Amino acid sequence: MLKTVNIIRTANDQLLLKNNKFTSNWLRYSTSALCEPAKPNIRTAVPGPKSQALFKDLNALQQAGAVQLFADYDKCAGNYFVDADGNTFLDAFTQISSVPIGYNHPKLLNAFSDEHNLKQLINRPALGVFPSQKWPEMLNKVLMPVAPAGLNCIATMMCGSCSNENAFKSVFMWYRTKERCGKITFTQEEINTCMINMPPGSPHLSILSFKLGFHGRTFGALSSTRSKPIHKLDCPAFQWPVASFPRYKYPLEEHKRENAEMDRKCLEEVEDIIQCQKSCNPVAGVIIEPIQAEGGDNEASPEFFRKLQQICKKNGVALIMDEVQTGCGPTGKMWCHEHFQLPSPPDVVTFSKKMLTGGFYFSESFKPPHPYRVFNTWMGDPGKLILLEKVLEVIKSDNLIRLTQEVGGHLKKGLHQLEKEFPNVINSVRGRGTFLAFDATTSELRDKINNNMKKNGVLGGSCGERAIRIRPALVFQKKHADIYLDILRKTLKQF
Repeated sequence: MLKTVNIIRTANDQLLLKNNKFTSNWLRYSTSALCEPAKPNIRTAVPGPKSQALFKDLNALQQAGAVQLFADYDKCAGNYFVDADGNTFLDAFTQISSVPIGYNHPKLLNAFSDEHNLKQLINRPALGVFPSQKWPEMLNKVLMPVAPAGLNCIATMMCGSCSNENAFKSVFMWYRTKERCGKITFTQEEINTCMINMPPGSPHLSILSFKLGFHGRTFGALSSTRSKPIHKLDCPAFQWPVASFPRYKYPLEEHKRENAEMDRKCLEEVEDIIQCQKSCNPVAGVIIEPIQAEGGDNEASPEFFRKLQQICKKNGVALIMDEVQTGCGPTGKMWCHEHFQLPSPPDVVTFSKKMLTGGFYFSESFKPPHPYRVFNTWMGDPGKLILLEKVLEVIKSDNLIRLTQEVGGHLKKGLHQLEKEFPNVINSVRGRGTFLAFDATTSELRDKINNNMKKNGVLGGSCGERAIRIRPALVFQKKHADIYLDILRKTLKQF
């Protein structure tokens, strides 16, 4: 599909690759990724002896129970992950959906060969006080061309959690400014009471989130996260409200009436909560994922999102679209909420993962009226924007959004075929683009399938109660989808 070209043009390129220990068979690239292995290759038990030894070393220093494998990133290429034992896996999970154009893409390997870019990386500035003279240009050149339509302001952050955390702060400040009728001065009582965490300086306000939603692990974000108890146990939390997210029956085309009724009930619940909260802990914002990822890859219809936006507008509540996992193309559009044809943009859109940096887009009215209110030392990283610029160039030049649509359709069709072949094993295929998932009949079976897929050479992820999620890079092609489907069929036959 993609034309192979030799990009080893300069001595610097060759030196860079030599320093990264690439052997001669790794020196040819397609326009989207490194020339890859033809297929997975498992040489040891998974995890192998080196990974097991490294796990013991790491676990002596920290809680390492979540670690699956240790990587040899010098040898990872494109859609393939190589572990410390030399096992080669087709990676359909990509660092929890955060590798946009595959491993060791030449555009990224060469990003800091330019001395100016290298200095942007090593002289990491406190962007809120001493940004580079190039910083406004970088924002306008890299982040603003891909901004969600209608949102003309940007705040950069380090990760998804802090992006949501600071989006909440912006929403609360916006809400209180409205309550003061636009005044941006504070009373002495507000100044004094905020220092002892009491109203009116620390007002009783809330963010409404949804059951099974995930928005991060910092305290404000954690108060809105509802996916797994293990994330929240023992941590104090704000008393913020939670509403039901639609839980659809599949196939969608066979359950339109039931799913529409599910939408209606959930939206009615949202409106009731907003009304009930007004007297005690008013809802300033609603945060929602276009597809609930960590909570089980749960979808909601475009109609649901349009009506949710109507409810927010009617009640003077901000709509925050959490696109940390869904942003930057995996659903077949740059931003997943573009599928919903909203009559106006969300008030705030948060991002991270495939965008490499974190942050949030917003409209002018959500810009804090005072400095230092949405602030931290780094507020992002210029080095990440240098990499993101290269990523966006590749997405455009190689038409990767279109590729994701085509490959996603091919992969989804194959998954539907497998759920027909193995109806007592998997079901409920769903998703957009290559941002796909399916359920096993039990959580225990899901874990066995996912583990056996790994032993057969495919890295995947689990989420929710029974779901296996698929999160490939944007350079995932039909040949990779076919390998995934073949190995999944082989795995399912074992059950």
